[in-house]
Amino acid sequence: MTFNDIFKSSFLENVTNVSILDMALALVLAFGLGTFIFLVYKKTYQGVMYSSSFGTTLVALTMITTVVILAVTSNVVLSLGMVGALSIVRFRTAIKEPLDIAFLFWSIAVGIVLAAGMILLAVIGSVAIGVILLVFVNKKPRCNPYILVLSCTDSVSEKNAKEFLEQQVQKCVVKSKTAQRGLVELNLEIRMKDDSTDFINALASMNGINSAVLVSYNGEYMG
Repeated sequence: MTFNDIFKSSFLENVTNVSILDMALALVLAFGLGTFIFLVYKKTYQGVMYSSSFGTTLVALTMITTVVILAVTSNVVLSLGMVGALSIVRFRTAIKEPLDIAFLFWSIAVGIVLAAGMILLAVIGSVAIGVILLVFVNKKPRCNPYILVLSCTDSVSEKNAKEFLEQQVQKCVVKSKTAQRGLVELNLEIRMKDDSTDFINALASMNGINSAVLVSYNGEYMG
């Protein structure tokens, strides 16, 4: 065995399967498109608490996926081993917003497409997806729903409050009702005609009304 035989290995031969230029170009493009995904996520986020770490994760996920797919496409044996290794990975972090799943798959898809060499598809596809998300997610509804928590003393005051609300708002639907001795509590979904909330003051001053609380509601959380 000579000195050269010691360093002769199939592992070392695989180092040149992916050129330095290809790796650098793929990572730069992955970083650029990952940053674009992050900016779109930041502009379209509508949750309760914005997490900057999730936005950073989108950039990192795009680059990591690109690196993994570059390695897989350069070696068939490695691709089989990678499938087995990734099949045992489990992520236990809960996704709080349904739209976050779309951004995660978007980052992964961009990394796969870039590593496969379809640069034009990755760029045009990302721009198209970004524009669609910016248009539809930021589109404000015509009439925002609200939840009205109403506390009444009896059924008579409850009836009067409903009749008053039907005249003041566009839509009024009872979501829940709790009845106790000397107390009736209602949760109503209302759609207001305009931005004025003066009718809540008039409602709270009616006879038999203990309190009236108006809460903004978007179907996912209250705040």
